[in-house]
Amino acid sequence: MKPYIFIKQTLDFALALIGMLLLWPFFLIISILIKSTSRGPILFRQKRLGKNKKEFYILKFRTMRTDTPAEMPTHLLQDPDFFITKVGKFLRRTSLDELPQIINILKGEMSIIGPRPALWNQYDLIAERDKYGANDIKPGLTGWAQINGRDELPIEVKAKLDGEYATRITFKFDIKVFFKTLLSVVKSDGVREGSSEQEVTSNTKGVTL
Repeated sequence: MKPYIFIKQTLDFALALIGMLLLWPFFLIISILIKSTSRGPILFRQKRLGKNKKEFYILKFRTMRTDTPAEMPTHLLQDPDFFITKVGKFLRRTSLDELPQIINILKGEMSIIGPRPALWNQYDLIAERDKYGANDIKPGLTGWAQINGRDELPIEVKAKLDGEYATRITFKFDIKVFFKTLLSVVKSDGVREGSSEQEVTSNTKGVTL
């Protein structure tokens, strides 16, 4: 194991703790907005795969109606606008819906930088990541694939980029990914909401919905 991995775990916890202390007013404001504008819980929990394919529940601010189809990536929904709430649209566009994952980082389930955690039933993606060792490290709040195409990437390309990160983990590389993520968020690069019927059929091969 690379020596940086131990340093990375300490940095993840320290930065997540600082982030929680600094951002709690945003957590409060967003929570009030979600609760006052739509029915349902403030947080959304979804089963994902972590390091060594261990299951955990990722946390997000809820951005969709409670009757949204479960266990399906949003970009595969044929009419996502129907399910996404008004507040949710803003949260997703700014990536503020991901803030509760600071809790996942504090619990040791995620890192700040790493492959985005796959849904438990994204079998094609999981299998591809196995080829490159990308399932052997902690998933991240953001990653190398996210700043190189995000939802627009084919599964094979996404898994290869995740594997490339797994073999190149260094402090310098993490810094590069972090600042490029900030740029991508500002530009909303690679964010795709919804899909055609043909895309849903092709992209959910091997996925139980």
